[in-house]
Amino acid sequence: MKGFAAALLAAVSIATLAATPALARDGGRSCFFANQWESWRSPAPDVILIRVNLHDIYELRLSSPAPELGYPDVHLVSRFQGSNSVCDPLDLQLEVSDNHGFRSPIIVRSMRKLTPEEVAQIPRRFRP
Repeated sequence: MKGFAAALLAAVSIATLAATPALARDGGRSCFFANQWESWRSPAPDVILIRVNLHDIYELRLSSPAPELGYPDVHLVSRFQGSNSVCDPLDLQLEVSDNHGFRSPIIVRSMRKLTPEEVAQIPRRFRP
């Protein structure tokens, strides 16, 4: 019985570790917590670049262009229900909003962490 309990404890520990967003890796996919998101910029109407922690940049590809992302007085509104971990585009419920009450939903089609080489190629004005 001790062997079964030890095996069960090990399985639970491994499952817990695998579910931790900071450590999750799945075919190049990486996760982060919503409160680690620091800033964003939009170099194109269908792309949002977000800075996570100090050094990580993620590229969000949108399902349709949102030209208002280029306007000077807009901000992103994000909603999280349940977990605040972001591992998949479906984890992001975003809206673009301005200071005049305008709000429009944004659907994220894909999300990926950029390599340091890709980050270095981003023009300075578009770095989040």
